Amino acid sequence: MATFSRLDKIQALLGPASLEQGPLLSVLIEDAEADLLSWTNRQTIPPGLEPTVRQLVIMRYNKVGIEGQSSHSEGGVSRSFVDLPADLQRTISHHRLLKVVGRT
Repeated sequence: MATFSRLDKIQALLGPASLEQGPLLSVLIEDAEADLLSWTNRQTIPPGLEPTVRQLVIMRYNKVGIEGQSSHSEGGVSRSFVDLPADLQRTISHHRLLKVVGRT
C-alpha cells in the first residue's frame, strides 16, 4: 500500500490546479503545523490532528489573496469567512495539553 505525504494528500483534495502550488502549500503546511503545536501545547502533531492540518491548509489556501476580508459580495453572491470553524476548534481543544505552571 502506498503512503502519501501531507502535500500529496492536500494536492489530491484541491485538484489538478494545485499541482503547481507545491512551494506555497509547503509553507501553508509549516504554518498550520506551527499553529497547531502552539494551540495544543505539544511537541509533535498527533495522528488525530492530521486531518485538521489538511483542513487548515485548504482553508488558508482558499483565502490567499483575500486575507483580512470577513465577507465578500459579487454579482449577487455573498460569502462570509470564518476564522476557525467550530468543529475544528472542538477537535483542537480535544487534543490540547494543559500547561503546567511552576510555583514560586
